[in-house]
Amino acid sequence: MEIPMGTQGCFSKSLLLSASILVLWMLQGSQAALHIQKIPEQPQKNQDLLLSVQGVPDTFQDFNWYLGEEMYGGTRLFTYIPGIQRPQRDGSAMGQRDIVGFPNGSMLLRRAQPTDSGTYQVAVTINSEWTMKAKTEVQVAAPAHAPTPTGGAREPPVPAGPAKPRPCPLLPAGANLLMSPGPGQPGRRQGPSPPLGASHLRPAAQGHGELWGR
Repeated sequence: MEIPMGTQGCFSKSLLLSASILVLWMLQGSQAALHIQKIPEQPQKNQDLLLSVQGVPDTFQDFNWYLGEEMYGGTRLFTYIPGIQRPQRDGSAMGQRDIVGFPNGSMLLRRAQPTDSGTYQVAVTINSEWTMKAKTEVQVAAPAHAPTPTGGAREPPVPAGPAKPRPCPLLPAGANLLMSPGPGQPGRRQGPSPPLGASHLRPAAQGHGELWGR
């Protein structure tokens, strides 16, 4: 019994369509299984950030990391090809970043900066017809500055330079301060100093023409 040519053509098309749907379903399921975990989840400035890829098959050809919403040569950070002497090849978007790739598809960004924030995407090539993709958003926080106080008492400003001398009080005409003479200085009266707090002037003895006091 021979099958008509038209029936064979319809059967071949149906089989091809079924195979295409199966491959598409497998690809979508594989892409959904690929996941990126951020360690730490909220990185700080100058902190190392690990983007750990979960769900990568045991065997694959290579993987590429990108920084940005689009995946092309200008946004490529690096390509990692396992099994060769130098598996990591830096791309145009690497710049001055210190990034290390690992054989499991993960990457380590050392000393992350706020300018490193953005969308990170990874594409794992299983074969020529199968590529798994995943992406994540990274926000590197800058250290918070201490708030400036807006209320409350403020300390008086410290004057710059040496302190200015205070003016001495004026004494009445003809009054001198009582001072103990230094070595080899005769002519001054020696004796106990006036009591502390005495600020009045004592009259001089009769027959002398000067006042002494503190």
